Amino acid sequence: MPLTSDVLRKLTKLPPGKAWALLVGETRNVMYESVSAKDTDGKMSEIARRDQEVGLMDHFLSSVGWDLWKEFGNAVPKNSQNLKDWQRKPYDAKAILILDCLSLREMPLLLKGADTHGFSVLQNDVLASELPGETTEFARALGFSSRSQLQSGGAKNANFPDFRTESVNYPWRDCAGLIDASKNWIFWHHWPDGKVHENSSAGAGLTNVLKDAEKVFESDDFWDFAAKLAKGRRLVITSDHGYAFTGSFIDADGAIGTFLKEKFSGGRNTDKLGDVGPYAPPVLLELDGISGTRQMALGRRKWKSQGGYPVLTHGGLSLLEVLCPFVELSKTEA
Repeated sequence: MPLTSDVLRKLTKLPPGKAWALLVGETRNVMYESVSAKDTDGKMSEIARRDQEVGLMDHFLSSVGWDLWKEFGNAVPKNSQNLKDWQRKPYDAKAILILDCLSLREMPLLLKGADTHGFSVLQNDVLASELPGETTEFARALGFSSRSQLQSGGAKNANFPDFRTESVNYPWRDCAGLIDASKNWIFWHHWPDGKVHENSSAGAGLTNVLKDAEKVFESDDFWDFAAKLAKGRRLVITSDHGYAFTGSFIDADGAIGTFLKEKFSGGRNTDKLGDVGPYAPPVLLELDGISGTRQMALGRRKWKSQGGYPVLTHGGLSLLEVLCPFVELSKTEA
């Protein structure tokens, strides 16, 4: 289990920067380990179990250590800034593939697929999303107005000069056909975000998303597309934010449940500021992000909402919502 008595003791004594480094490192250790199960159902069960292990750290962050969230934006390096720094490295050509809503859960599947299809991992980090962990916030942090601005190469961006851009939800084989000889690329694909939202009301939502990820990362179509991006270029695969599996969250009943429902309805954050409630520890926090100050649901809680609270969602304060993978790959030419 990641939250041992030794880890807990350290977290209560370390300054925020070192505490966050420990939390991110422990989360990575849990989620990135190779999946030992051979069959698909076993793999899904193993990844879901890891999700619950990370939940112990989320519980710490919503109870004893909730004030650490105030330092998250400063203590954990942001993926958006890391990408802006990375594009300035002296490589001849570069490609960035953003897989919308890809979480740390899928990383063992991606890394295995990369190895099987002849890719070498040059760098493998865990970084912070924007707060809240939403698509538009990440796009703005990169210097775009929105994800859709990247469509058809229309985006001009001082942070990524001479980068051709694209943003689609096409099949991977069709995506490969869009890659031309442009020196540098940013390609923002809408998967797995679409799959996450498609399964947001399904009881087996997490399993469905993970099974789809296994299929994608075992497929030649995806890796042929990645190979075309990587041809003559350094390739990064990353995401804008993760997601929460709220099917395993605790039910916020009574006054707390009513308070959270009134604040967030079926979401995880709001720009309607003001009353943060009388609760200690708090059940939400007001934090600043690139789009201004927002209130965000704290920890692994769900509540009754019209139509049912989504099983898969994002935008709140839990580790697998706000941590992003950053994987730099190279492809050896045959």
